[in-house]
Amino acid sequence: MPSLPGDGTREAARRWLVHLRVAGVSRVRTLFTHHPRYADLTPVQYAEGLEWLRRTGLVSPSGRPAVNVGEGLPLDDADVPHVLWNAEDDERRSATGTAGERCLLALLRQAGLASVEHVSAVSDAFGYDIAATMPPDERLHLEVKATTDPTRLVVHLSRHESDVMSADPRWIMGAVLVGRDGAALSVATVSRSWLLSVIPQDRSQRGTWESVRLDVPPEALEPGLIMEDGKSVLPGGSCATHGVWGMAAREAVSG
Repeated sequence: MPSLPGDGTREAARRWLVHLRVAGVSRVRTLFTHHPRYADLTPVQYAEGLEWLRRTGLVSPSGRPAVNVGEGLPLDDADVPHVLWNAEDDERRSATGTAGERCLLALLRQAGLASVEHVSAVSDAFGYDIAATMPPDERLHLEVKATTDPTRLVVHLSRHESDVMSADPRWIMGAVLVGRDGAALSVATVSRSWLLSVIPQDRSQRGTWESVRLDVPPEALEPGLIMEDGKSVLPGGSCATHGVWGMAAREAVSG
């Protein structure tokens, strides 16, 4: 990594890393320009700080911070921050998510479900990834979370996905274990009641949560794709492998 710039520009860079975790570049720039708390540094120093972060890869081209720097921590060579983001990991997660969606699309079509649609390929506004029709005429809205790790299941839920889940009884979350060849090794359903019990609650009208990271326990998983009324979506629980993500040999109880 190139040598660090001067103290003022370095402090500007640290502030960028802190505030870019919750807002975009234009809004943070406005904050630095207009709020008296940040008037101790010049606009040039803030511009140089952001340019240095981009040049060294500490901020992505889209404005995402690659490291976690606390409010009171200095940014120096002696203390390397914990990396939150890099391009390779981002591409890998995206590829895994896409593979998981393709796996479930194929399984649903093989199961003979009607009108299987990959709606997230059209827009993220739906709040789920796949829409399908169960016989005789029951709609299914499936949010897909995919991973390559069979030992633990960690999912990220957006505020929009949570709001849709709360309002839509046809919404279910399916977790897919993706193999090296891109095929589904296992499929499980994450309990809706468990999700509803752990999502954050806003404490003020002035602040709202936007996304949450959830470590799903084995007891909140049920092998296969299971609707709220207990009906199995996939015949024979296709790709329902016990032992994945800590699920016991018997079917896990949704809770």
